[in-house]
Amino acid sequence: MKYLIVGLGNIGNEYVGTRHNIGFRTLDAFAEASNVSFTTERYGDVARARVKNAQLVLLKPSTYMNLSGNAVRYWKEKEGIELENILVIVDDIALPFGAVRIKPRGSDAGHNGLKNIAAMLGTDAYPRLRFGIGNDFPRGCQIDYVLGQFTPEQQKLLPARIDIAVDAIKTFCLAGIQIAMNTYNNK
Repeated sequence: MKYLIVGLGNIGNEYVGTRHNIGFRTLDAFAEASNVSFTTERYGDVARARVKNAQLVLLKPSTYMNLSGNAVRYWKEKEGIELENILVIVDDIALPFGAVRIKPRGSDAGHNGLKNIAAMLGTDAYPRLRFGIGNDFPRGCQIDYVLGQFTPEQQKLLPARIDIAVDAIKTFCLAGIQIAMNTYNNK
C-alpha cells in the first residue's frame, strides 16, 4: 500500500517554528525517526519512507499554506495514491495544545490550507490529523497567534506530543484510520 502523508506549513525562515508549521515539524520528526531525508521536488520537499509493508511519500508543500491543494493533487496523481490513503497534518486552534485528532473527512473549519485541498481534490472526504495548538489569544489576534512561536513551556512539551502524532501516522498506515482514531484521539 502507498500513502501520501502531507504536513502543512509555510516555507521561509520567518515561519520556522511557528504554530502554523506544526505539519512540517511533524514530518521532519517522522523523517528523522525513519532515517530518510527530504529533497526539493515539484511543489514541495519530498521524502520516501517505509513502515513495514507500507510505502509512504512524505510531502511538505512549497506552495504556501493557502495553495496546498496544488501540491496534494499533483503528488496524489503522480504516485497513484487513493484518496483514503492521504493523511493531511494540520494545526488546529479548536483543540487544546498537543491534542491529536484523526478524522476520515470533515469541513475546513476556516483553515485555508484545508479549504484549498478540498477545492483541488473536489471533496473534503480525505483523512486528516489535526494537531492542537490551543487558542490563547485575544479577540482579533488569531493570525498573530497562529504565525507566532510556541511558548517556552509548550516548546518543552512539544517533542513528546509530536512523537504521538508520528505514532498515529504509522498506525494509520499499518492498521487503518479506525484503529488510529480509537488509539490516539483521546491521548
